[in-house]
Amino acid sequence: MAEWKRVCKVEDIPQLGARVVRSAEGDIAVFRTAQDAVFALRDKCPHKGGPLSQGLVHGEQVTCSLHGWKLRLDNGEAVAPDVGCARRYPTRGEGDAGVIEI
Repeated sequence: MAEWKRVCKVEDIPQLGARVVRSAEGDIAVFRTAQDAVFALRDKCPHKGGPLSQGLVHGEQVTCSLHGWKLRLDNGEAVAPDVGCARRYPTRGEGDAGVIEI
């Protein structure tokens, strides 16, 4: 993406959950961990294309709800023994309002 786009406030993303953001490149899943860290990945598991936004967030990983693949939120890489990667999007918070941009 060429420039930052405001998508939501941190509070708009459930803890240990995700929110889907529509983009011209496809859906993006924006995740929030228990420690309020925010990560964004393409909302498509590299295994069978399942929606990562419907997966289970634990630590800094998400487990795909379809076949149990685990992906790291910080870089989109599958956790061994699985191999693959979901595209990662940089995120940033802006000011005290906790506005998330991707």
